This record gives sequence, structure tokens and C-alpha cells, in this order.
Amino acid sequence: MRRFKVWLVMGCALLAAGCGYNRFQQQDEAVKAAWSEVVNQYQRRADLVPNLVNTVKGFAAQEQKVFIDVTEARARVGTIQATPELVNDPQAFQKFEAAQGQLTQALKSLIAVSESYPQLKSDANFRDLQAQLEGTENRITVARNRYIQSVQDYNVLVRSFPTNLTAMMFKYPLKQNFSVQNEAEIARPPTVDFSTAPAGASAPPGSPAPAH
Repeated sequence: MRRFKVWLVMGCALLAAGCGYNRFQQQDEAVKAAWSEVVNQYQRRADLVPNLVNTVKGFAAQEQKVFIDVTEARARVGTIQATPELVNDPQAFQKFEAAQGQLTQALKSLIAVSESYPQLKSDANFRDLQAQLEGTENRITVARNRYIQSVQDYNVLVRSFPTNLTAMMFKYPLKQNFSVQNEAEIARPPTVDFSTAPAGASAPPGSPAPAH
């Protein structure tokens, strides 16, 4: 009887390996790791927003709509719990993606404000924050691409035979991925051309003096 149990356990182990169970474990962990990096980089961006907004306010206090849009977009992002389980929920994932896309657009509008304020463009603190934002957007692009590839590998495993039988047996769902059609637009980082703003340039007539 003991020998029969040993052979039964070995047989089940071989069957599980043959049907891709171990591969599901590996791919699932890869997706979780890739998703965690996406969330970390988005959080890094969100953490930059308050300082960036306050810096721009010091030179362009009248741009209230832009400040409100950025603040509200950041708040919407903060209401979403980006747990690993979110990638299994189509509606929650779509909500997350939409919120991050709105923050991206709001930040682009905030950065664009500097074009009308030469003193802001030449401010060292603003330039440093803008460089940090561009670097973070690049990290987001890399993290998103890694996540996209991880999900593609996982979803192929879910849909392929005979591993699709394992997916059904152990309830491995398809995972959500970022929209391909707007990937290029979302991934494009906010940019500012500082070449046309000489240091010490004066602000347009009527602009407030920089805050100290």
C-alpha cells in the first residue's frame, strides 16, 4: 500500500508537470513581479506631483484650471487599490488605466504652462522636477513593456492546448493588458524645450514674481 501511494504521488507530480502546472506558477509570479514594478513607477510619478504643482504655482498662480485638473487626476489615481488581483478584473484594470492616462494628460498640460513663463522654465527647482518626471515616465514605459510581455506569455499558456485544460481545472483566468492602440501616446513623456528660454529671462507683463 505504501509503495502504491508513492507511485501515485509521483504519477500526479509528473501529470502536473506535463500539463503545465509549474509553468503557470512561474508565469503567474512573473506577471505579479512585472505588475508590482508598474505600480511602483506610477507611485513614483504621483509623489512628484505636489512639488511640481507648487513650483509652477509660484510663477503661474493664475493657471488654476491646470492645477485643479492635475490635483483631481492624482486623487483619482490614489483611490484605486492596484493589487495583483486587479489584473484579473477587466473593469478594475480599465479604471486603473483610464485614471493613469488622465494623470498623464494633466501633467502634460502642467508642463506646457511653462512655455508662457520664461522665469519658470529657467528655475533650477522646476528643471530638476521636470527631469525627474521625464525619467520616471521612461521607467514607466519600460515597466509597462515588461508587464505587457509577461501577460502575453501567460495568456498564451492559458489559451494553448493542453495547458488550457490546466487553466480551466485550476481556474487560471486571462490577465488584463494595457491597450495597444494608445500605448504610444501614453508612453510619450511630457517634454519641455528649454533651448528657447535664456537664463534670467523676464516673465511676460503682468506675471507674478516668483515665490521665495
